[in-house]
Amino acid sequence: MADKPLKQARILITNDDGINAPGLKLLERIARSIAGEVWVVAPESEQSGAGHSLTLRRPLRIRKVSARRFAVDGTPTDCVLMGINKIMRERRPDLVLSGINCGANLGEDVTYSGTVAAAMEGTLLGILSIAFSQITDDRHGPRWTVAEEWAATVIKRLYAGDWPRNVMINVNFPDVAAGSVTGIEATCQGRRKIGDQIAEGADPRGQPYFWIGAQRSENYYKPGADLEAVSRGAISVTPLFLDLTHKPSLKALKAMFQ
Repeated sequence: MADKPLKQARILITNDDGINAPGLKLLERIARSIAGEVWVVAPESEQSGAGHSLTLRRPLRIRKVSARRFAVDGTPTDCVLMGINKIMRERRPDLVLSGINCGANLGEDVTYSGTVAAAMEGTLLGILSIAFSQITDDRHGPRWTVAEEWAATVIKRLYAGDWPRNVMINVNFPDVAAGSVTGIEATCQGRRKIGDQIAEGADPRGQPYFWIGAQRSENYYKPGADLEAVSRGAISVTPLFLDLTHKPSLKALKAMFQ
């Protein structure tokens, strides 16, 4: 349970699409409408697919964009670390929001996603953290009105809830009109794999290049999973546990190495 009402809470917002991304600006507007104090610390440039990477081999630079708004020339994880341990160090945030990502973060996407990684970092630092993504395709672009209408409700309900340690929340808005959303559903992580389609070509100098493509065609629409829920027009809300230990295997390994 959160220590203070949302109207009095401090929120840190970040993303992986960069400081100028429309999804970030939308999430910032939504947060300002429901919370007492909102800070933004986001990457200078797009960091999609950065995962939970951390910049260790070079210094980081922080640029103040405006009041309570900063850009970091690093990864989403860097942004959360700098936001909590440097920019907001005098009083830590009560909630970390990451997104709104332009594109889905479903199934195995969460292992690659910089959006999800930023929320993971907030969770590892002991702060309630939520990742937001808007599913979209190239036909019509992102339907930001879905998040605009529903995100505040999701944030309010989650903030008022009781979260265990090492659990973050991954939210995906379906690619439908705002009025066609069928509801908000708690889901498990589904299964699909990106990168099986690799395109090969040659640049103008004749040098070969390779382009990682979309996921393979077989998606696993298991009932109760994030993929299945959004396919029906529902908002998917998935709790992700950051302790990756597989307990049944641990028991078997202990017996194996006695």
